[in-house]
Amino acid sequence: MEITYRKLEEKDLDTFITMRITQLREEGAKEDIDLRPNLADYYKRHMADGTFVSWLALDGDRIIGTSGMSIVEKPPYFSCPSGKLGLLSSMFTDPSYRRKGIAKKLLSLVVDEARKAGCGAVHITASDMGVLLYTDFGFKKNGNFMCYNF
Repeated sequence: MEITYRKLEEKDLDTFITMRITQLREEGAKEDIDLRPNLADYYKRHMADGTFVSWLALDGDRIIGTSGMSIVEKPPYFSCPSGKLGLLSSMFTDPSYRRKGIAKKLLSLVVDEARKAGCGAVHITASDMGVLLYTDFGFKKNGNFMCYNF
């Protein structure tokens, strides 16, 4: 098994979106709409303007791991004077390839993209499965994170 890594390209979007939906299902999301068109629109627009970046893990030509990061901007604050944040998503590894360091490598590559883009922090809402990966990498839990859904 020779795993290689490269950035997501538009030609990969069908597979990338399928893996994103698999990830959401695995995390217990309630599926009440066809999310594919919305995801395709989002990725195409934000890849084009540089505010979404993704690294892929491949076994030969087969995509077996994904990462994704949206670069967002909010008003600067003391620990993030640029106001730029990386929001991680789409961290997913094919179940038969897990526990081999693939997610850690993808995380390292995408966090480096955040650094290059001038982000002052990287955030993620981790799945139960992902908490260990992120804490081992150096992410800190924020007990005050809250969400209001419509």
